[in-house]
Amino acid sequence: MRELHQFCCNNLLIIQRILMILLNRSTWQLAVISGILVGLSYLHMRLNFFVYFGFIPILHCWILNDKWDNLKSGYIFGITYNIISNYWIGTNSGAEFYVVILSLIFAVLYLSIFWGIAGFVYGKIKTDYNNFIALPFLIVTLEWIRSFGPLGFPWGNLALTQVDYLLLLQLIDFTGPYFLSFIIIIINLVVYKSLVKKDFFLKNLKIIVLLPIIIIAFGYIRIKTLKYLNHNINIAVIQPNIDPNEKWDYNTRKLTISFMDSLYNKAISLNPDIILFPETALPTYLRINNNIRNNIQQKVNQSGIPALIGTIDRDFDSLGNKIYYNSAIYFSPNEQFAMYNKIHLVPFAEYDLVPNFLSPLEKLNLNINRGIFKKGDNFTLFKWENINFADLICYESSFPRYAREFVKKGANILMIQANDGWLGKSAGPYQHFAHARLRAIENRIPIVRCGNTGISGVILPTGEIKIQIPIDEEVVFKEKISLNNSGTFYTYYGDVFAAISFVIFLFLGPVNCLKK
Repeated sequence: MRELHQFCCNNLLIIQRILMILLNRSTWQLAVISGILVGLSYLHMRLNFFVYFGFIPILHCWILNDKWDNLKSGYIFGITYNIISNYWIGTNSGAEFYVVILSLIFAVLYLSIFWGIAGFVYGKIKTDYNNFIALPFLIVTLEWIRSFGPLGFPWGNLALTQVDYLLLLQLIDFTGPYFLSFIIIIINLVVYKSLVKKDFFLKNLKIIVLLPIIIIAFGYIRIKTLKYLNHNINIAVIQPNIDPNEKWDYNTRKLTISFMDSLYNKAISLNPDIILFPETALPTYLRINNNIRNNIQQKVNQSGIPALIGTIDRDFDSLGNKIYYNSAIYFSPNEQFAMYNKIHLVPFAEYDLVPNFLSPLEKLNLNINRGIFKKGDNFTLFKWENINFADLICYESSFPRYAREFVKKGANILMIQANDGWLGKSAGPYQHFAHARLRAIENRIPIVRCGNTGISGVILPTGEIKIQIPIDEEVVFKEKISLNNSGTFYTYYGDVFAAISFVIFLFLGPVNCLKK
């Protein structure tokens, strides 16, 4: 223990000197530096650990400055961080370049507001003690609030940076993903306090060393003791790797359908229990295209293998107006097909968020009113023998509450259909796949993901990746999935930790603000 103490003293002094030199910068420079460090932790560059100290420069600003300066520096931090972590929004090949850039700018400016608020509120907290205690609860509260409403966006949650640290992730089947954000902010605060107060680290050395050991040991035990049932299901996954910009081209539509049919035949030859297609797998309204639908149903009947296929659906409302759904259709042998309509649509891209008073802007052709889909309202479960499974369509998989609801209703396995082909090989598809890993651990449920151009794969209830197909590869594969007793504390009780954090913050934050 004495050797450890001396080692820590020597190295801590060196680190202190280096970082204090770095912290001797202007407020806006520190905000940008912090934004770069935290933003890089989201990219698929194995820089996840940057987030453990990336907040230190902005914390330094917030502790030294008043609430209005913190509002500005927080917003600058947010802009820098969101440009880096969410740059992939600007790589969408499915819209005009200027529309994509406007979308990125709007997203960055909107999401950065939450960090400006964080800085402002942090600056109004009265005492140094509350500064230390309240910030993690504040960040968790803001992340939680940001996930609600039509503009809900969980892609910037700090938990997403931790998907490579499986032992740490095992906590979230009880706490939910927001606890990881709490831990990250705590680590940054501890490191910062250790830099500015020489004796802080040494006085708290036992706790600082012991807590990570406990968390790692818990994660290891949780992974090793997870029990599987003596029940397996074989699922074939089709990743066709079709350019989404060409799929609906009238001149190539027949070739696309023929190509998908050949991949379907290949999947049948693998003799799985179920075949999974990606989101909007075929360039047609499958439910109302009798020829193609009947052809698929005939293959399902002959092979005895069910198929879950992503499709666009078209219907009519009571007034005779056309309505569209982003759907999945499930074919079972010798049975009527079943359907699920996507519940959480992508704002602007899939449904209209433009208020009536802004309708004149449509004349400017800014593509702000292009969303045409109607959201579904039923959490539909599909069935194979005595196994229930559910389907999350693309964007839905980034929201914990939808996966939880399906598992509460009895799903034994979750499918995810996606089409990230619009985003190429940017960070977007990798972050999307990372969300699936979080959903698997939160609910202790196996997940099978099928992407048009990738990333397809199988994720175990521990978050471990059993198989992962790279982007831009045409692959048909079969994998055996072992089932377990899905459902956790988090599944049934949800974001209790986030709600508690909100309540604690109300006492530590706004109550103190009223005193000023």
